[in-house]
Amino acid sequence: MTSKPAAAAARATVYGYPRQGRNRELKKAVEGYWKGGVSAEALRETAADLRRSNWRQLADAGIDEVPTGDFSYYDHVLDTSVMVGAVPARHRAAVAADALDGYFAMARGTQDVAPLEMTKWFDTNYHYLVPELGPDTFFSADSTRQVAELKEALALGHTARPVLVGPVTYLLLAKPAPGVADDFQPLTLLDRLLPVYERVLADLRAAGAEWVQLDEPALVQDRTPADLNAAARAYRDLGSAGDRPKLLVASYFGRLGDALQVLAAAPVEGLALDFTDAAAANLADLAAVGGLPGKRLVAGVVNGRNIWINDHQKALTTLGTLLGLADRVDVAASCSLLHVPLDAAAERDIDPQLRRWLAFARQKTGEITTLARGLAQGTGAIAAELAANRADLASRASSALTHDPAVRARTAAITDADGRRSQPYAQRTAAQRALLSLPLLPTTTIGSFPQTNELRAARADLRAGRIDAVGYEDRIAAEIREVIAFQAKVGIDVLVHGEPERNDMVQYFAERLTGYLATQHGWVQSYGTRYVRPPVLAGDISRPEPMTVRWTTYAQAQTAKPVKGMLTGPVTMLAWSFVRDDQPLGETARQVALALRDEVDDLEAAGTSVIQVDEPALRETLPLRAADHAAYLAWATESFRLTTSGVRPDTQIHTHMCYAEFGDIVRAIDDLDADVISLEAARSHMRVADELAAHGYPREAGPGVWDIHSPRVPSAGEAAALLRKGLAAIPAERLWVNPDCGLKTRGWPETRASLENLVAAAREVRADLTTDRS
Repeated sequence: MTSKPAAAAARATVYGYPRQGRNRELKKAVEGYWKGGVSAEALRETAADLRRSNWRQLADAGIDEVPTGDFSYYDHVLDTSVMVGAVPARHRAAVAADALDGYFAMARGTQDVAPLEMTKWFDTNYHYLVPELGPDTFFSADSTRQVAELKEALALGHTARPVLVGPVTYLLLAKPAPGVADDFQPLTLLDRLLPVYERVLADLRAAGAEWVQLDEPALVQDRTPADLNAAARAYRDLGSAGDRPKLLVASYFGRLGDALQVLAAAPVEGLALDFTDAAAANLADLAAVGGLPGKRLVAGVVNGRNIWINDHQKALTTLGTLLGLADRVDVAASCSLLHVPLDAAAERDIDPQLRRWLAFARQKTGEITTLARGLAQGTGAIAAELAANRADLASRASSALTHDPAVRARTAAITDADGRRSQPYAQRTAAQRALLSLPLLPTTTIGSFPQTNELRAARADLRAGRIDAVGYEDRIAAEIREVIAFQAKVGIDVLVHGEPERNDMVQYFAERLTGYLATQHGWVQSYGTRYVRPPVLAGDISRPEPMTVRWTTYAQAQTAKPVKGMLTGPVTMLAWSFVRDDQPLGETARQVALALRDEVDDLEAAGTSVIQVDEPALRETLPLRAADHAAYLAWATESFRLTTSGVRPDTQIHTHMCYAEFGDIVRAIDDLDADVISLEAARSHMRVADELAAHGYPREAGPGVWDIHSPRVPSAGEAAALLRKGLAAIPAERLWVNPDCGLKTRGWPETRASLENLVAAAREVRADLTTDRS
């Protein structure tokens, strides 16, 4: 790009920022409120402090326009449901009695009332609460929170832009409410919803908003002509409304495609586009529609989803091209920074040179402001920053960490036979049933048991040197014995060791594989108060030594019943890490798969007859455009089979998935060639069982009968009812009984009661089946 300054000074902005605080203050305050130890007022004050801190950090970094409304106690889509009055009938009494408690009841449920369904936010690991809508849904505006947060920021002297989920995306994310026909299309409610958005926009304008951002990421997916017509109508009406702020319609996570022409023609003042992975496509499409004359373009040239430093020269080249395609060009990240940790500078345990490759939210805001300055003042104004950026990029490219010849030689030698079991499923299942001798409707759990405060304290004590390795291992062994004894007493058929030694289902393995970097403070919100620390997949991957064999075999020695070996699959190891961006994902997946294959082989050699390889992220990582699905699913399913196909026919391979739209990938689930799959089904009312049946899925499946992301304990009757619903789609000989997901986040009292009810339900239905067959 030219070193001459742009005609108009570029502004720096972001679409959203991490909510949790430097020390996860929000998590602690919310969970304290749930437990009764933190008052509502104290919770609100903690939230206000965090918002003020975020705005101050952004302003100090040089961000010209800070977002408001991106903060949430639990989920921003749930906040939108509250804003538009879309409260399910079963929650209205709780919301009326106490708005905050009712809000959390929608998110988590109560013992008497089920929560909203939860699923993944596009192709990320963030979970949102699914709006429930029907033909009788009527909306009403409540902009109280949005207006209050805008006023907070303005009172502190910030230039602020409220951020809302756009009306089209909100309706496209919604599902028919319970009791509403499955073919109901929430988008048909658009004409009812738009006046509510008009009212909210008017309220924000009255409160001082110059601009409001309306997020429409659903428009980067494949959309029908009816969807595009709805978007055109929505922004024609909102853009034509009187007494409104300027509108910035934001897209992210990919190419806007056909929707770009719709939005470019709409009477809105600005568009925001992703110019990272989708840069070439969005650039070409923008040029094809004649640019955005008279409009503001916010260019997402810093990747908001990964943690690698930006390539400044590449971004400046893109920005230079965009200058001729819009009235003004501002600089941003490609999406909300909600999806990255807060501050890489806090990672003191990472080599300083390697740390310079990393950019968390605070570093990304610095990158954005640097680029905005370069765009406004010319490259000479940022010469030092450009030189440092080039040096850091070169350091990463030449590092020995990123290239291991032995790993690359092994992946190059993979053959088709390496990804296939030695016998087809029909033959394997006979051998497995003979070996395992399980009853009809066998019961199991997904893997983890409650991670108690005592376990976390033991890990902290080990890190701090207050106990030695022997003392820590004694504590782990005692926990495993307790978990095994409990499962045996309750009557679980296939046991797990409970994973007390594991801090996280990805991090635990990452810390034991070469090529990964672990963080100490890299927390990212997954859902609600659940935060994870995704490891950084920085280089070539191998497994120096066994990772799970010791504790799995220890658990097996405590019981005659089978104990599952538990591993995290290669796709999930990628999806729930910050994966390297310097080689194709499929190549990285093969490296991880071969490392895990070694572990599977060692588990089998140690006598483990049931091995579960979890792939909850298989659907999550599915590309947003159908044209890209086949290539992704080819390497994703291949990597799973590479992990699992070296075992004997009588070794039973399980996999697990949760909180996703499984119907989109049923064929791929079949292609995994696992013997048993367990799936989330309780919140989605056993819909996945019907989806498997419609596909003709030939293997065994365990659609969950206990929603473990809610604190409520399902009764035996409730679990039995779900189980019978599953039986209507899946034959009893192929149906398993299990929770939706692992039990790590649950407490022991609810775990004991729920598993007792789950086993009782299985016995009840099993007895009915036996009676019917006799």
